[in-house]
Amino acid sequence: MTCVLIVKTGDAFPEVVDQHGDFETLFMQQLSTALPAHRELKVWDARQGSAAPAVNTLAGIIITGSHSMVSDAEPWSEALKPWLQEALANGTPMLGVCYGHQLMAAAFGGISDYHPAGRETGTHTVRLTGAGREDPLFSQLPERFAAQLTHAQSVMQAPPGSTVLAHNKHDAHQALRYGAKQWSVQFHPEFTAPVMRAYLERQRDTLLDQGTAPDALLESVEECHAASSLLRRFLEFV
Repeated sequence: MTCVLIVKTGDAFPEVVDQHGDFETLFMQQLSTALPAHRELKVWDARQGSAAPAVNTLAGIIITGSHSMVSDAEPWSEALKPWLQEALANGTPMLGVCYGHQLMAAAFGGISDYHPAGRETGTHTVRLTGAGREDPLFSQLPERFAAQLTHAQSVMQAPPGSTVLAHNKHDAHQALRYGAKQWSVQFHPEFTAPVMRAYLERQRDTLLDQGTAPDALLESVEECHAASSLLRRFLEFV
């Protein structure tokens, strides 16, 4: 039995962890019902200093979000870049989410940094590109779909050779593909509506400071079943 590795790059807010579970738990809740019998889910915390698992022992890799910033170039984060490059060269299926999205893009030659328009948080509409409508992972989605988002940084420049699969009015790179089975998304397919509301409540003051109305965002939160389906669909490629 080979494993699908969840690479933990951060922790959710304490109240989110207490009420809903940490990032890796949210992924496992979404993935466990669709996991093939011959696969298992394992979690590796990349921040703890232990050696990364050998790429050729993994059926797939999922990289979580984080409250860290890719542009801070923390040592544990920088150490992941050559490992991700090796996984890409090996053809290992990968899916990066939020921080994982930005880290993969930076590892493969793009630029991730603070978005000049500020933080994007809440349930927002994402739109597929033409390439996204033909992509084996994304083609199941409607052309426009709702997704949960919370990020201050974005992929500001996509890596050479990557393909933009989805975008919205805030972010030109909501989803990218780097190889035949390597993708990343800025949005959070693992988030439920209650998790999104908890994030909005925690970020209320930050949102007010940038001129965004948190109450309006709270009212517009909804479940994002189409976006969440990407996680289960990803398992078909591992």
